This record gives sequence, structure tokens and C-alpha cells, in this order.
Amino acid sequence: MFELTPYARRYMRSYNPFPEFRTDITEKDGNYVLEADLPGFKKEDIHIDLKDETMVITATRNNEHEEKDSEGRVIRSERSFGSYSRSFDISGVDAENITASYTDGVLKLTLPKRQPEEPKTKRLEIK
Repeated sequence: MFELTPYARRYMRSYNPFPEFRTDITEKDGNYVLEADLPGFKKEDIHIDLKDETMVITATRNNEHEEKDSEGRVIRSERSFGSYSRSFDISGVDAENITASYTDGVLKLTLPKRQPEEPKTKRLEIK
């Protein structure tokens, strides 16, 4: 099993104008690098939550646009609301040292691999 595999996707039965966001996960220099495409979002609208060995990335969008003519009548009004959410198993990751950045619509997370623990050995004295 891969150590950083997205959980199964659960599709809603109702219409969602925001399809799930795409991610690329690569391995580099002892780290996993996760890049998520989130164009048009503000940094404040993206949340990364860690609980136990699960990481959840959520992005919420609330856009409203209204155009009026010179007399104040509405000519065009558009609204879009929605959210993205993806969950990832981070059991093989050092969660205390994850770093995140958001540039040009791409969320980049550097997830250091957890170092394997050496099995503890102990020699018993014979009495």
C-alpha cells in the first residue's frame, strides 16, 4: 500500500458545479510533495486539517457579481458557491513538520516521510 493515498472519493447525488480538485503526489529528497490545483481561491479560503493519521484539504468559494445600468437596474447577476474537500492517509508522514505554500493557484505541501523506527533489542542477563 502506498503511504500517501487519497481515500475513496464519495460522490454526492446532487449537482456540484465544482468538481473535485486535482492533486499530484511525488517523492523527492525523503519527502512527499503534494501539489493541488486550486485556481481562483484566496489563501484564506483554503484549510488543511490534521487529525490522527488523516489530512483533509478543504477549499470554499463564495463569489457574487452584479452589474447595474445607469438607472440602478440589474443587468446581470451571477453567483457561485461551493467547496472542495479531499482526505489523505498520512500514516507514513511526520505530521509535525509538514509545510504548506500557495502560489499562482497551486497549493504545495511538503510532507516529510516518517523515519522507520529501529526495532529495540535488549540483552537479558542470565542469573
